[in-house]
Amino acid sequence: MWIIARISMGSACILNARRCGRTHCRYTGPYYLAMIVPVLLLAECIASAGFYGWLMLAVIVIGGSKIIW
Repeated sequence: MWIIARISMGSACILNARRCGRTHCRYTGPYYLAMIVPVLLLAECIASAGFYGWLMLAVIVIGGSKIIW
């Protein structure tokens, strides 16, 4: 579910950046798409993490987008 959410959010931001030229969308689009990699690592059990690992990833994704904003 997280991967689908990141793809849709990243694609929407990139398309919005092309349409209206918002600076925010130019940076958040690639950021959301880049955040697919750590989600895949945790989902495929390449990197072992429990509940707190997923919680930390959520904090990083939300915190990073707030910093970019």
